[in-house]
Amino acid sequence: MEEIYLVLIFLFVLFLLLGTGVWVGLALFGVAYLGLEMFTSRPAGDAMLTRIWTGSSSWTLTALPLFIWMGEILFRSRLSQDMFRGLSPWMQRLPGGLVHVNIVGCTIFAAVSGSSAATLTTVGKMSIPELRKRGYPEYMTIGTLTGAATLGLMIPPSLTLIVYGVAVEQSISKLFMAGILPGIVLAGMFMAYVAGWSFLRPGEVPKIANRMSFSEKLRESRFLIPIILLILVVIGSMYGGWATATEAASIGVIGAFILAAVQGSLTKQTFIESLLGATRTSAMIALILMGATALTLAMGFTGLPRALAEFIESLQLSQFSL
Repeated sequence: MEEIYLVLIFLFVLFLLLGTGVWVGLALFGVAYLGLEMFTSRPAGDAMLTRIWTGSSSWTLTALPLFIWMGEILFRSRLSQDMFRGLSPWMQRLPGGLVHVNIVGCTIFAAVSGSSAATLTTVGKMSIPELRKRGYPEYMTIGTLTGAATLGLMIPPSLTLIVYGVAVEQSISKLFMAGILPGIVLAGMFMAYVAGWSFLRPGEVPKIANRMSFSEKLRESRFLIPIILLILVVIGSMYGGWATATEAASIGVIGAFILAAVQGSLTKQTFIESLLGATRTSAMIALILMGATALTLAMGFTGLPRALAEFIESLQLSQFSL
């Protein structure tokens, strides 16, 4: 039972630090330091510094700030307006109407930003006012947006998959490949939910104001061409074996700059804001990653993972219980 008490102590300290307002990364450091000092004979400082430097000096990890920077650049461009204009003619005829723009828009932007926060902000700053103006229910407008924005965690280039790949020393490109199909299936399930809502509550779905011909829809679709080309270049370069994840991220940053310049939204101010935004987000993620590395080290020295595995094995649970 010692391992159970040890887990409870670690969880208590972690939630205590988080509850008092300590940053997540520093809270993880605090739990790791406590574990090494109180339950092992290993000097906490030397062990943590060595492990953190080893885990943070990975070349693959440089893809992280680059993909974040790409998302920051696109966030400050007119991408959301162009996406709404290009998608709305095709989405308004589906059951549920323009609410599908939130889902499809988040799916597309997740494929270039890799960040749920950037996806939520970029798509939402245009879709929310437009859907409110057309009379869509608030709970569906906000709900579909926040739900679909989580696709940024799964659809490549996912920042979460990059961090996970570096932590477990797995191929980033293979992890990206594994995230495509589940992401598309999840987006399809969101759209099926919206369709079901429209059939169950047809009175809440606004009527279509104007109908477009097929040629007009194609003409409006031209606004989707830049973002689709950027997706094909970034993701295709990795899957085609022409570029690593880091090189594809560099290509994505250059493509985002070109897209912003063509749209006329690339100014000195937006460049500085995108750079500072990417730096802040990257530093936050790096601190959390270093704290997690230190905590993993502490868990290893205390023998907690092995003890928990042996305890679960001693329960003799069936494969369904596991």
